[in-house]
Amino acid sequence: MNSELVTPPQHETRSSNELAVERTDLAVSRTVMAADRSLMAWIRTALSMISFGFTIYKLLESFREHGGALRTNESPRNMGLFLIGIGTLSMLMGTAEYVFRIKDLRELEKTRYLRPSLIMAIIMSLTGLVLFSSIAVRVL
Repeated sequence: MNSELVTPPQHETRSSNELAVERTDLAVSRTVMAADRSLMAWIRTALSMISFGFTIYKLLESFREHGGALRTNESPRNMGLFLIGIGTLSMLMGTAEYVFRIKDLRELEKTRYLRPSLIMAIIMSLTGLVLFSSIAVRVL
């Protein structure tokens, strides 16, 4: 048997400033990921409200067209507009919150604005606005 002495690996010693910078970078990364998760929760909520509003609108409209009695002829439209409007408003609010959060984080570390969650939020906002205006002017 060869009995060589094994020396433990040498760890480089880093200054407290280097460690602080590394930890700050990691904290900013975790905060960006938390902001992404929050925006995705806003997207899920908005998607639920918008799709539910559109479904209720089409369902009640079909019910009314087939002779169903509704309180007013405007009930399907009003209910759909309300739910789609609330979903779109929540998406716009969530997007604004996200942009402000990323803007604040950019002061600490260079962070991209255009992230996949923001792109999806913009698409959802535009979809909600198109659906809302389509129902408001009775295109759909």
